Amino acid sequence: MISLEDCIGLCGLAEAEVRALAEHERIAEIHAAALGQCLLGQPDGCRKIGAMIADGVNWAVLHGDRRHAEELLATLERFVGTHPDAQASKRAQACLSGRVTCGR
Repeated sequence: MISLEDCIGLCGLAEAEVRALAEHERIAEIHAAALGQCLLGQPDGCRKIGAMIADGVNWAVLHGDRRHAEELLATLERFVGTHPDAQASKRAQACLSGRVTCGR
């Protein structure tokens, strides 16, 4: 039987990135791993993932969960560091530069 850890290891995303997608889409982590793998295979997939993680940061800030916002911001920074195409997301750019309600 294949485990969640196996799926995460095969999908091309870090565990925190998979958790961020699962939270954003309100789906199970194993489904988020599949979604992440699918998105990484699309020309604008990294941009979409970066935008989803940035949305999570903004949601956490707006709901007063600063600790979670900082965790998601670190996840976004790592994702952009390993997938530079994510910089194409205006939401990710704004979040990383602190121009919006991000956790900085």
